[in-house]
Amino acid sequence: MKKCQIILLVLLSFAGVKISLAQDTLRLSLNDALKMAQENNLNIKNSQLDLKIAQKKIWETIAIGLPHVDGTAKYQFMPKVATLPASTFDPKAPEGAVIELGVKQNIVYDLTVSQLIFNGAYLIGLKASKVYYDMSTESLEKAQLEINESVTNTYYMILVGEESRKILGSNLKNVNKTYAEIKEMYKQGFVEKTDVDQLELTANTITNAISQIGNNLVMARQLLKIYLGLEEKANVSLTDQLGMEEAQVKKLTTLAHEPFILEKSVDFKILSTAELLAKYDYQREMTNSLPTLSAYFNHQEKWKKPAFDFAPKDIIGINLSVPIFSSGQRSATVFQKKLAFEKATNSKLYVGNTLLMQSTQLQNDLRTKLEKFQIQKKSKELSDDIYQRILEKYKQGVSSSLELMTIQNQYLNNLTNYYQGIYDVVGAKTKLEKLFNINQKISK
Repeated sequence: MKKCQIILLVLLSFAGVKISLAQDTLRLSLNDALKMAQENNLNIKNSQLDLKIAQKKIWETIAIGLPHVDGTAKYQFMPKVATLPASTFDPKAPEGAVIELGVKQNIVYDLTVSQLIFNGAYLIGLKASKVYYDMSTESLEKAQLEINESVTNTYYMILVGEESRKILGSNLKNVNKTYAEIKEMYKQGFVEKTDVDQLELTANTITNAISQIGNNLVMARQLLKIYLGLEEKANVSLTDQLGMEEAQVKKLTTLAHEPFILEKSVDFKILSTAELLAKYDYQREMTNSLPTLSAYFNHQEKWKKPAFDFAPKDIIGINLSVPIFSSGQRSATVFQKKLAFEKATNSKLYVGNTLLMQSTQLQNDLRTKLEKFQIQKKSKELSDDIYQRILEKYKQGVSSSLELMTIQNQYLNNLTNYYQGIYDVVGAKTKLEKLFNINQKISK
């Protein structure tokens, strides 16, 4: 009976945005569920926010090279103001008269306009900010692929669980019916007690399996609601039927033989972008040994003006900063960035080879699952034919109820294997689509 327990326990790993719904049942096809997850899943929303942050980061970097205007206001207090005898400038001044060279209290207003002319780190930073945006775009792309895989697997997990519970329920009904008949035969001395106990044990095993599947279905439905951003009390009904048409099998067979393009893999694209960021980080550190050139204009106003004020109101100047000696600090930092760049390159190459190998493994796995499914489908059809023949014999009185139960269980077991095969094929398909970067965006 273990084959009937085909719902797998999964961890609640993704979170979603809560959406209030009425108590009406929400009917969802798989495509509807995927669209809802793309719109409301919290991981995707965070990736979208990261993309907006990256857009602002680009402008933040651009703005470093644009004119900056700063204004200040300073209050000044001089406990003792310097003075000169007034006769220094005016021989006719009264004796003892002085001229103050400042004011005791004053407010100074300062306006400065600055403009960066040349800075090597700024030029590299402009390139890096655009690459950072590409990284955020690829992260969003990966989040979409991951949620598609999770929603699809969970959706089919629920479908298979529901069908398995129906099959086990039918199985239990047959066992209980036969158990009642065998129990009467035992009372009349036609069968041994072992036969009765065996049927009772089988009924208990099936009952436990039905209960376990029920618990797993509760968890799977809760998980699906989290993916979709629904409240726990929301009622959801899945409308897709559990099956696989020949056209779907043919399409999946094509996918299982499709050549893998490494550059389209989102994981490889992210690592390639990370390598480029490491390269720009290395180049930016190298430019720190170059001079920085900037221009400025300064205008100053004073609330109270002293009798003699030699400070000019307007100043135009150019600042040139030249790194001369850092005791090896800059060279050590440059070397670290160089090694980090080499490390990023090695990681990209390693993961690229791993993805190539993984594509072969996943395609082989999909082909194996498809072949197994075709066999399970044929077995289901054969067991159905056998069951119908035995059922007809039972109606004619030439077959026993025990023989009919055995054939019924065989049919239900093959039906369970058939549905399990569909789930296995879907799981192999979603892994391959994620690797091949297929269907990260769902049509509206």
